[in-house]
Amino acid sequence: MDKSRKKELLGAYKERRPEMGVLSFRCSAAGEEFLMPAADLPAKLNRIRFQLNAGSCPNKRLQALWTEHGEAGFVVEVVKTLEYEDPAEDHTEELETLCELCLLERPGAERIWG
Repeated sequence: MDKSRKKELLGAYKERRPEMGVLSFRCSAAGEEFLMPAADLPAKLNRIRFQLNAGSCPNKRLQALWTEHGEAGFVVEVVKTLEYEDPAEDHTEELETLCELCLLERPGAERIWG
């Protein structure tokens, strides 16, 4: 890859606006739901799926349900998205608040971790 193309791709990456929000993993068979905030929803979804498929998810209950029912036994969705202006800002606090609100709206749901 030539230097100009590399510079162009790096610039595009820095300017991207990742979708932020709260992810839900709901086991249809058990009726259990797990939520987590994500600063980059597609990246976080890929990470959690990888961990679950590898058997290394830190949430042991979620891992046990995934192992028993498989990915087909889950509904994975974005519960809420965060609207924001500056992608360079730290939105951790806002995401945590949004996740807490989702937990209040969904009785019985729990955080994947933390």
